[in-house]
Amino acid sequence: MLFNSIDFAIFFPVVFLLYWFVVNRNLKIQNLMILASSYLFYGWWDWRFLSLIMISTLVDYTVGCRLKDQENQAKRKALLLTSIFINIGFLGFFKYFNFFQDNFVKAFSFFGREIQPNSLNIILPVGISFYTFQTLSYTIDVYRRKFEPTRDFIAFAAFVSFFPQLVAGPIERAANLLPQFYRHRVFDYGRAVDGLRQMAWGFFKKLVIADNCADLVNQIFSHSADYPGSTLLLGAFFFAFQIYCDFSGYSDIAIGAARVLGFDLMRNFAFPYFSRDIAEFWRRWHISLTTWFRDYIYIPMGGSRGGPWMKIRNTFVIFIVSGFWHGANWTFIVWGALNALYFLPLLLLRRNRKNLDVVAEGKIFPSLREFAGMLLTFGLTLLAWIFFRAESMDHAISIVTEIFSTSLFTIPDLRDLRYPGVILILIAGFTIIEWLGREEQYAIAHMALHWKRPFRWALYYMLVMAIYFLGNVAQSKEFIYFQF
Repeated sequence: MLFNSIDFAIFFPVVFLLYWFVVNRNLKIQNLMILASSYLFYGWWDWRFLSLIMISTLVDYTVGCRLKDQENQAKRKALLLTSIFINIGFLGFFKYFNFFQDNFVKAFSFFGREIQPNSLNIILPVGISFYTFQTLSYTIDVYRRKFEPTRDFIAFAAFVSFFPQLVAGPIERAANLLPQFYRHRVFDYGRAVDGLRQMAWGFFKKLVIADNCADLVNQIFSHSADYPGSTLLLGAFFFAFQIYCDFSGYSDIAIGAARVLGFDLMRNFAFPYFSRDIAEFWRRWHISLTTWFRDYIYIPMGGSRGGPWMKIRNTFVIFIVSGFWHGANWTFIVWGALNALYFLPLLLLRRNRKNLDVVAEGKIFPSLREFAGMLLTFGLTLLAWIFFRAESMDHAISIVTEIFSTSLFTIPDLRDLRYPGVILILIAGFTIIEWLGREEQYAIAHMALHWKRPFRWALYYMLVMAIYFLGNVAQSKEFIYFQF
């Protein structure tokens, strides 16, 4: 079920009313209702893949309970490996089988041997990369004795399948989300309003900015050979805002919906395009995934504690794994490697933790140095996004080559593009709002809390009108990260 669909517009109010005004007196029934609602939400897409969530839930719940009572280290490790093998096995089969098969065939073809593989029509289950990492973090934390396993199966199953963040995150940690299922929840009008406000901002980002950018991006990237470098650069610019507003828009809707139901999810984006270097960008972009890789792969490998070669190795491993997590295509791996190359100089010079504060905090304008840092960081990110969006390596290289040719200095060809000027104005207005609200959890939080009521309601009215008139609600586009 898509957030930006009529189905969800009916589903969520019904869940809200039943949750708060029918089953609100019994915590166990409340959790059971969340579980049933989450399974309905996911099964709306394809009920057959509910079995994967159920198996992951049963496996990790059982492993967690067994780990609590097991003192033998060899048996504890065997239990952990069981969880990892089953979860990663599902993920690997559904997401990467065809990738490895195709590259295996190409490798043999290189040496003159032709292989005719048995092709499988494998459908990627929506959200499998997200809930797999969520359940794995629970098992690993229990194994490390950082988290006490639960005996409440309903609460655990609801934690795994919690519908606001089930299919595209944030990737929650058990230590943050699971204990919230144990506590009695009371309806809080202020929190509910704040949650709805963040949801509205998320819908604006998705329907007005991301979906309108998507039409231009699809046109430019699908016919890249017909456009000069200036238009291709413009296409990369539109894609940068498409993917940011699409994914952070989903996160805003998820976090807001969870808050309406009395839950606090972790922040997933913190205005990443205002970053002054790549290290800061990765502290602000897809925070739940970045911190997952840091805690469960990067630090166990030694992190940045070793010598230069270990630092280089660990950096490349973590970024390439991040790229491969996003998809079974060499373009994602190159995207990860590019970001590793961007990040390494900062790490080796020990400047990767220089910008930990909010840019130009308490000020209207950034300094010239801060502005230059933001501009350079955005430019490097823009180049990497080309590989992320391209269909193949050849496609990406052809676009980059054309951008770095003399055609970059020509007037962009806008003849076949739908309202590019209007969308640029929307992006400019959106960026100003994000800049003014960069010190808050989401952009319009400060305005909504501190503006007088007439201005506050005018803001809400403008958001709704923008979504109605500028958002293509009738032809809802899937969220980009559903494919990951």
